[in-house]
Amino acid sequence: MKRFFFLAFTAVALCLASCASRKITVPVSRNLSGRGIKSERQLTRFFMSNNPGADKKTVRRMAKLYVAEAAAEGINSDCAFVQMCLETGFLRYGGLVTKEMHNYCGLGAIDAEHPGEVFATEAEGVRAHIQHLHAYATTEDVPLVNECIDRRYKWVNPRGKAPSVFELAGTWAADKDYGTKLDALLSRLEEF
Repeated sequence: MKRFFFLAFTAVALCLASCASRKITVPVSRNLSGRGIKSERQLTRFFMSNNPGADKKTVRRMAKLYVAEAAAEGINSDCAFVQMCLETGFLRYGGLVTKEMHNYCGLGAIDAEHPGEVFATEAEGVRAHIQHLHAYATTEDVPLVNECIDRRYKWVNPRGKAPSVFELAGTWAADKDYGTKLDALLSRLEEF
């Protein structure tokens, strides 16, 4: 009888240990409208796992800005944050847009003669990014909450043409795999 209880206890302990070690992932929405589910801390951990050499204070500040700005405008901060990661190479840059431009989504970046929009601060760059996503994700009956600083907002036509990350392919970016790339990053974000 002692042996039975010992085996039963061991089996239960092993099961509990196994279950406790499993990570439960919560799906992240691919819809551009709505609220993100990841906190600034989770976004920061995700980012740092992809660019461990980045300045963590800067990344944390950026994550906080994305969560706040997106919440104000009804945009999914998870989608916006991973788009920033894709567009900037996790703040490594290397394309037309440079760090000093505070342009986190490639707004207006076409070629060497048109390297993209420039914003004075991180906060303005994040706000413009969120506002541009707002134009893509919502129809004209959904106004911006904050004053519009995205000079390209008015040129998005028709409004609401990209309700999810998948419709950004061929519209926001010429890359036909753009939505798939964002989807892959969101899948990785789900682990945090």
